[in-house]
Amino acid sequence: MLRNLAIGLPIMLLCLTLQAAVTYWSVRFYMRQAGPTLPGSGLFANVRPLLIVMVAMMLGNFVQIVIWAILFIVLGEFSALYEAVYHSAVNFTSLGYGDVVMSARWKLMGPLEAANGVLMFGMTSAALMAILQHLIKVQFEARRQQ
Repeated sequence: MLRNLAIGLPIMLLCLTLQAAVTYWSVRFYMRQAGPTLPGSGLFANVRPLLIVMVAMMLGNFVQIVIWAILFIVLGEFSALYEAVYHSAVNFTSLGYGDVVMSARWKLMGPLEAANGVLMFGMTSAALMAILQHLIKVQFEARRQQ
C-alpha cells in the first residue's frame, strides 16, 4: 500500500500542477479575448473563446490520462499504450467498468487515479463555470447598454 501511495501521490501532484497551469492559461486567454459584445458579431464570435478554453482544458485532462497510462506501462501492468490509456480513462473518469483490472500489487493506483480525476474534472468545471458566468455578465451588460 505504501508503495502505491509513494508512486501515486507524486503523479497526482504532477497532474494537479499541469491542470492548474492549463486552467491559469485558459482563464487568462479567455479574459484577453472576452470583451464587450459587438453589434452584429454573432453568437459564435462571442462564444469562441469559451469553446477554445473548453477544448484546452479537456486536452489537459487527456494529457493527465496519458501520464497515468505511461505510469501503468512503466509499472509493467500493460504492454500496449491503447489498453493502458483505456484503463486510465476508465479510472480517471471514475467510470469503473472493471473489464481491465490491474494486478493486486498495483490495484490501489486505480482509486488514486479516480480521486485525481474527480479533482481535476472539478477544477475544469469550476473554471468553465466562472468563464461562463463572465460571458453571461458581459452579454447582459451589453444588452442593458443598447
